[in-house]
Amino acid sequence: MTKVAMIGGGVSRFDVNRREVAEELVAQAYRQMLNDLPELETRDIDAVMLSYFSDHLNQQLCMGWIIQDYLGLGTKPGYRVESGGATPVDNIINAYLLIKSGYYDLILVAGWEKMSEVDTAKTNEFIAAASDTDWDFTVGGYYNGYYAALEVRHMHLFGETEEDLHRIAVKDHNNAIENPFSQWRSQHGMGKITLDDAWSSRLICWPYRTLNIANISEGAAVLLLASEKVAKKYTDSPVWIEGVGLGTDSMRPGDRLANWAWKGLYPEDEGLYPVWAKTPLTPYPEMSNFGSMRFAADAAYRDAGIENPIKELDLAEIFAPYSGVELTLWEDMRFCKRGEGKNLIREGIVENGGKLPTQLSGALTAQGHPVGASSIAMANHVFWQLTEQIPKVYGSKASSIQQSGASKALLQGHGGTGCQGGVIIFGRD
Repeated sequence: MTKVAMIGGGVSRFDVNRREVAEELVAQAYRQMLNDLPELETRDIDAVMLSYFSDHLNQQLCMGWIIQDYLGLGTKPGYRVESGGATPVDNIINAYLLIKSGYYDLILVAGWEKMSEVDTAKTNEFIAAASDTDWDFTVGGYYNGYYAALEVRHMHLFGETEEDLHRIAVKDHNNAIENPFSQWRSQHGMGKITLDDAWSSRLICWPYRTLNIANISEGAAVLLLASEKVAKKYTDSPVWIEGVGLGTDSMRPGDRLANWAWKGLYPEDEGLYPVWAKTPLTPYPEMSNFGSMRFAADAAYRDAGIENPIKELDLAEIFAPYSGVELTLWEDMRFCKRGEGKNLIREGIVENGGKLPTQLSGALTAQGHPVGASSIAMANHVFWQLTEQIPKVYGSKASSIQQSGASKALLQGHGGTGCQGGVIIFGRD
C-alpha cells in the first residue's frame, strides 16, 4: 500500500464572533494553502473530507455542500465524518486510509466551526448533547462538570495539585502568543502570563478556572494529504504519516469503573492503582484515565515502530480542552507511567526546550477550539514544525518555538470524555 504524506495546509485565525460566514473562513485557510502549493490546481483534488461538529451551531444542515461549492470543488466526492471533538482527527485518519488503500491520490481535509451564532448557554447545551441525553444530560450534565469530576478523581488517586494544572495553563498560553492564528493572542496580545494570573482567573468548576479551559471559538483549517505517487509533484518537503490509531470507550465515564471490556487489558496500569483506594472492577482506565487513547496510541506506535515515545518523539500536539486532560493523556500515551504526569510539568519535560514539548501551538485552551477545525490546525502546526517553517508562517519572532531538527511528532484528538479518538504519528524524510 502507498505511503501517505501531508503536503500543505492553512488556518483562518481562531477567535470569537468572527464576522465572516463559515465558507469565507474555510476559503481563507484554503487560500493560504494554495499560496504555498503553486503547482496545485483545483481539478487535481480527488475528494474532500468535511469536518464540523454540530449542524445546530451553524444553524445549517448539510453545510459541507455549501463549503465545497464555495471552494469550487462542487464536482468532487465529499464525505462528512462526525464524532464530536474527535471529528477533525477522525477526518484526517479516514482521508489517510482512503489514500492508503489506493482509491484516491489527493484529498483535501477541511474543518470549521461557528460557535457564536447562538448564545453561550445554548452552545454549551449543544455540546452537552454529545453526552448521554437519556441519563447524564437530563440531570444537568455538561462538559465543564464532566471533566472537572474526572480531574478531581485523578487528583485524588495520583496527587497532582491545582498548581500543576495552572503551570500547564501558563505553558500553553505563553506558547500561543507566538501563534498569529491563536485566539489568545488576538484577544490579549503578546504579553506573557504568570502563575498568579492563572490563580486569579475566574473559577468555573473546581479545580478549573478560565485559563484551564478551552474557549468558545470560530475559525477554520484545511490540510492536503497525498499519495507517495503525487506528493513530490507539489512539494519538496512532504511530511509522512507513519502511524495511526483509533480507540473508543463507554459514553458514560461512570461506567468505566466496571467495564468488562477493559478488565485485564493493561495489567501494568492496573497494578499502579493506589493500594489505599478501594479498587474498582476495572482499575484501568476507570474514571481517572483515558483508555481509548492508550489503545489508539499503542496502535499508532506499532505502525511507526516507536518503542519509547518520550525519547523518539520531538513534539506533541494534544487535544486537551482542560489542563488536567493534558496531564492525564501524557500517562495514557506512555510519555510517563500512570500517576507520574505531574512530574512532566514539574520537571519541565513538556515545556518548550524540554525533552518532549507539548502544545507549542497553544492548542485548545489558548490557540482556540472551533471544534471541527481544532485538530486540523494542530496538524498544520506539526507540519510547519517538521518542515521548519514556523518563523516563515508565524513571523520571525516565533523562532523561539521552532523545534530545530525535529523529525517526528504526535497528534492526538478525541471526542466526548475520551469516548472516541485517534493518534497520528508524523515524520519527515
